[in-house]
Amino acid sequence: MSRTKVAVIGSGNIGTDLMIKVLRVSEHLEMAAMVGIDPGSDGLARAERLGVPTTAEGVQGLIAMPGFDEIDIVFDATSAKAHQANAAALAPYGKRLIDLTPAAIGPFVVPPVNLAEHLDAGNVNMVTCGGQATIPIVAAIARVTPVPYAEIVASIASKSAGPGTRANIDEFTETTSEAIHAVGGARRGRAIIVLNPAEPPLIMRDTVLALIDDPQADAAQRIRESIQEMVGSVAAYVPGYRLKQQVQITELAPDEPLSTLVGDDPVTHQVTVFLEVEGAAHYLPAYAGNLDIMTSAALRVAEQIATIPEPTR
Repeated sequence: MSRTKVAVIGSGNIGTDLMIKVLRVSEHLEMAAMVGIDPGSDGLARAERLGVPTTAEGVQGLIAMPGFDEIDIVFDATSAKAHQANAAALAPYGKRLIDLTPAAIGPFVVPPVNLAEHLDAGNVNMVTCGGQATIPIVAAIARVTPVPYAEIVASIASKSAGPGTRANIDEFTETTSEAIHAVGGARRGRAIIVLNPAEPPLIMRDTVLALIDDPQADAAQRIRESIQEMVGSVAAYVPGYRLKQQVQITELAPDEPLSTLVGDDPVTHQVTVFLEVEGAAHYLPAYAGNLDIMTSAALRVAEQIATIPEPTR
């Protein structure tokens, strides 16, 4: 069976790791182009050594490349602002875009939660690294009981945050917060990112705090089982994704001042989930789990798109 040809725009850490994943582990994809704007970038140099066609002329260079017409899927691993321009340039050509920036032009996609709903979308957004790590947990809780409020804290090694990540901190918090509601199912959401300067660098750690209403205290076991099942679903494509410790479900005091978070919604318990994400170290260090979960999720989406029978694509 022929493989679906893909291009990666962005020759930085995320784009290069994604290219390596396509070359090493993909069953249905073929690297057709690596696109950058810095002729001296390691990503372009590595692509050339691996026999992948390259251009340092950005999206216009991609469009001008021989074989561009044969490319079906384009990953964009640049920045939110750059993706807007790239999407506009590629719009006339009917390519499927998988956006690894916080631009959020297309629908949010978190593979184990809502990928099936958006397999026919022309441009899908992979939210953020924190979103990919935590929104599945929010969704796992929300499928058992309503979640009036959910808050996530993503702590990543400072060394794993490149220029694109640092330039998009505001977009990270806004996009992730919106996706906690739109995809995770919480009525309200908040996201916080922490760049941890520790040496040696620590792997990605994530905390999910969810406020729920469980007056009979009979949903706890079902919540834990739902979370365990969801962790297994994510770990199927991100092997380093795991619970750091047992899920905690604690009763709230009746006079807890939570109205600014939940409004008039009743809440009785807090669910606390601690996660860690260790990278597969295909290109990036193992501590860069924040980047690994993004590229792994994007690869998962492209693999599913590539396996859709041709008549329905």
